[in-house]
Amino acid sequence: MTDVVDSDELMRRIQRARACAAQEERAWRARGEELGRAGTGDPGAARDAEVRGVAYGVVLRVLDEILTPGRHAAEG
Repeated sequence: MTDVVDSDELMRRIQRARACAAQEERAWRARGEELGRAGTGDPGAARDAEVRGVAYGVVLRVLDEILTPGRHAAEG
């Protein structure tokens, strides 16, 4: 990775990463809810899905702060 990128390309990459994190967060949260509702599913898998959903949520908040600094400080 020795490519030099300009600020516009860097912003596009961060926005793509944010979109990916949002999609993954939704998918893992849905999977966790599905496994939790089933009741007969693997509790370890449900917990893993919950942890992954939270982790992607954190990544999402960090990328949001990079893209829109200070906007989320008032919310938290």
